[in-house]
Amino acid sequence: MFDFLMSDGVSSFLLVFGLAFFLDLIVGDPYWFPHPVIFIGKLVSYLEKGARRFVYKLSSRGPRQEKKSLISEARGLKISGLVIWIATVATTYLFAYIWSHIFDFNTYLDMGMTTLAMCTCLSTRCLASESKKIYKALDKGDVNLARKQLSYIVGRDTRDLDEGQIIRATVETVAENTVDGSLAPMFYYILGGLPMAFAYKAVNTMDSMLGYKNEKYRDLGFFPARLDDVFNYIPARLSLIFFGLASLVLAYDFKASIRVGLRDRKNHTSPNCAYPEGAVAGALGVSLGGTNVYFGQEVYKPSIGDPKKDLEPGDILRANRLLYVSSLVGLVFFSLAYLVIRAMLA
Repeated sequence: MFDFLMSDGVSSFLLVFGLAFFLDLIVGDPYWFPHPVIFIGKLVSYLEKGARRFVYKLSSRGPRQEKKSLISEARGLKISGLVIWIATVATTYLFAYIWSHIFDFNTYLDMGMTTLAMCTCLSTRCLASESKKIYKALDKGDVNLARKQLSYIVGRDTRDLDEGQIIRATVETVAENTVDGSLAPMFYYILGGLPMAFAYKAVNTMDSMLGYKNEKYRDLGFFPARLDDVFNYIPARLSLIFFGLASLVLAYDFKASIRVGLRDRKNHTSPNCAYPEGAVAGALGVSLGGTNVYFGQEVYKPSIGDPKKDLEPGDILRANRLLYVSSLVGLVFFSLAYLVIRAMLA
């Protein structure tokens, strides 16, 4: 009945999945390694510059204002954002598809190269390492260093944050990026292999580069931001379950993790972020959310969680433990889901 479990396709697929996960935990993202996200980012930047020049020409009436503009700048930028999204996702998907087949002549080489590529889609170790640097800076009493370290992993202005705000921002980004950097890539790998995992990384990279709600990116980033919400819709909701189970394993507040995650799921400008943030806030018994500054503009966010205690540096380490355990729960869950689906189709 379960002969399919021993088939080369199923076993190698799951072996690559597990090896990539644990390889990421061991090596993370070394600074010297040519990470695919860097190249995705360069492609997005190149396309953005070209799109802005093109839209400006179409929307400009010229020096004498004699000709009517062919298209409004706002509409042109929105369309350009969609074109950039399609071009980037298609290019990334095609690259990963070729990569996943170019080494087919040797099974072990193929699995090794696919494992390496999939590892770059995960950032569990990197997220924990970067957030721990903030904890160490606060532990030494160096708030300025903590602000600097925080600025590397968040989009908000960190220059005037106090210790409590730094901790809150760090816990929030660990919660959010557990989805972006771990759970969602695993979900899309199970859904469509390496090409889908890479496509997701392209989607997420574009959101982080273009998805700001300020004057510069409001139009160009419209579709990248909305489509990132679509791609994260299921992983974000699954994260509530995974964080809940992780809090149970770690003896944190399991009931509050689930309760707050469900209760405060709409307390965010994003349709997805409040799920992981709420689950983590409930597990730790803290309050997240509130007003932040992005590019000089204040952005209000409702509070998430119940302030049973004040935030403290140790909450960063506790959030990291939730990151690790929830990611491991995700690995097991997605592997079992893949086996069940394959069994049903066998």
